[in-house]
Parts: sequence; C-alpha cells; structure tokens
Amino acid sequence: MKSKTIIILATHNKGKTIEIRELLRNHPVDLRNLDDFGPIPPIEEDGDSFDANAYKKASLTARYLGYPAMADDSGLMVEALNGRPGVHSARYAGENATDAERCKKLLQAMNGHENRNARFECVLSLAVPSGPALTYEGSCRGIITRQVEGESGFGYDPVFFYPPLEKTFARMSLDEKSSVSHRGKALREFSAEFEKVLKWIGRHMPESIPIGCMGKNHDR
Repeated sequence: MKSKTIIILATHNKGKTIEIRELLRNHPVDLRNLDDFGPIPPIEEDGDSFDANAYKKASLTARYLGYPAMADDSGLMVEALNGRPGVHSARYAGENATDAERCKKLLQAMNGHENRNARFECVLSLAVPSGPALTYEGSCRGIITRQVEGESGFGYDPVFFYPPLEKTFARMSLDEKSSVSHRGKALREFSAEFEKVLKWIGRHMPESIPIGCMGKNHDR
C-alpha cells in the first residue's frame, strides 16, 4: 500500500485542524499539526496581507520540520470598520484574548452602525522546505449580528450571519459551514487539484526528509 504524504498544518488550533482534516478525509494524506511535534521557534504574523502571513507560516514551518507544511491566514473584514479587524483578526482584542472577548469587542465597535456587511477572507499556502509554495484563496460574505448566536465553530463564527442558510457559522453543522465558508472554498480548490499537488510536492521535496522532533494556482 502506498504511504500517505505527510503534510503539517502550521497551527495549534483544534477547530481549524478538524475542519481541514474533514475536508481532505478522502485523500491519501497524513495531516498533522504542531501539537504532534516538539516546540519550534515562534512565527510572528507581521505581514500586511493574508497572503504574506500564510506564506511565512507555511514556509518557516516546512523549513523547521522538514515536511511540506500548510498554513492559512484568514480574517474578518467589516465594511463599517473600514475593513477591520482584517489581518489583525486573531489579535483584535489583545494577544491572549479568547474568542468570546474578540466577539465582544467587535460587537461593541459595531454599536450604532446600521451597515453590518462583512466578509471572511482566507488564503491557504502550501510550502516545501526549499521555499516554493502553492496558494489558494476563498471568501464568504455575511452580516455581523447584534449579539452572539450559537456555540459551534470558533473565532468570530457566533457573530457572522450567513443569509442563504439563515444562521450564523456557529449554528451550522461542520458540513454546512465547510460547504460555504471562506476556508472551505479555498480547501475545495486545493482538494480538486490534489493529484497535481502531490506531483508538485514530489518535484520540490529533497531526496531525504529530516525527521522533526515528534512529541505528543500558483507557484511562487
């Protein structure tokens, strides 16, 4: 039996890992995340775009661990807030804020705004240790609610209402969310090209792959 290709998800986020594994469950890939390895140097997300942050996380993770690495950078763009929180979505309420604190700050910032239009943006980068990467993108438009609605998902899901399904992301099943979300769209594009992706990895990976410290479309 042909062995599965190992790809590292450059994240500790359990919700994000579950979503990606579910979307790629029918492909011959062994998806691991950073919890499967020993500590690596922290990667500062200091880019001025989702693309820059996704590529930086993927390329440095691949270099540190010696395997192909996938990273996504995504965020919420709110019209009334001039596109904020944008690339700062994860740190909008402070470096160590919880999802609930981020949602609370956003709802407070939206007080008095009748324009509730927003969109989620996602850029997915798959990089190899030598540097080259593939990039995929997805977006999803919705409306910012006036209060938290739902308990599923993560991030801003409880305050992002998707009109076609008449519910927030946090009230959707995983399959529902994946079928319409920004990340789901990017991953479906990636999934549709998976055979090409495997060939691309094969061309760009070194002959011998260094083993990491195991613990518990578009070329650039």
